[in-house]
Amino acid sequence: MNVSAANVTVVLQYRDSFTKAVVKNVIVVVLGISINYINVCLIHTFCKHQIFYMNPRYILFIHLVVNDMIVVTLTVILFLISYTLYRINVPVCCVFILVALFATENSPLNLACMAVECYIAICLPLHHVQICTVKRTLMLIGLIWTTSMFSVLPDLFITLATEPLDFFYSQVFCLRETVFRNPHIIKKRDITYIVYLVIVWFVIVYTYFRILFTAKTASKAAKKARNTILLHGFQVLLCMATYAEPLLKQALLQWFPKNYPDSLFACYIIVQVLPRSISPIIYGVRDKTFRKYLKRHLLCKVSTQ
Repeated sequence: MNVSAANVTVVLQYRDSFTKAVVKNVIVVVLGISINYINVCLIHTFCKHQIFYMNPRYILFIHLVVNDMIVVTLTVILFLISYTLYRINVPVCCVFILVALFATENSPLNLACMAVECYIAICLPLHHVQICTVKRTLMLIGLIWTTSMFSVLPDLFITLATEPLDFFYSQVFCLRETVFRNPHIIKKRDITYIVYLVIVWFVIVYTYFRILFTAKTASKAAKKARNTILLHGFQVLLCMATYAEPLLKQALLQWFPKNYPDSLFACYIIVQVLPRSISPIIYGVRDKTFRKYLKRHLLCKVSTQ
């Protein structure tokens, strides 16, 4: 029995009690709604003010927020499905998994682009306006999505080419490993993740130290940018947790077979949900300009009620 089959077997064998299942689902739904509500407020604030939607830095930030919302929404839906329907049709599961993978792989690339934008703003301030334009930022976002699609879509093509037709009419416990189960896909995934992380970490470390040297003799803005890069690095660490999730699940299955559903739940909260709450903290709280307009929006909403 392979690892993915073992995962599903253990999950179905050790089903939670009704009370525990309700508690877990309530926690997930509350966290999902809370994070998405905050992100919706951020997006609304962004769209209402030209100072944000004409600024490449905030455009990249909102793109990150949108990806976070997609991941949170889809993972919450799949979590609820795992407790209610248990199994769903393979084509439906494929759509959920593909979109979630697109958004998940977009995040580290987006963070690397945000780090580069900070570097240009601090270390090349005279060229920032010429290099970082709205048009180029939108083209960069398009390139991020294209890169993620080239990374993920081969999984679908390999599955279409290797799986029997009956498989696509069957129902599965919806995980990436149960839909895209070809061994070549797993090898490709591992190689892709390693390449992604090497590139992103190189960009984060390089931009951090360049800004660090500039910050020693420069303004407060440079020091703030350095701290922002550090937070981006922390977000990348959380993204690494996503990439390490298959190995973590395998280890949890071996260490805690009887408590595997609880281990999976903790893994899901730490790896999939909590990282999506970091973006609002970085810009919704730390950034003075965004915080000012966000407060104004929230206060207006409260006053109208």
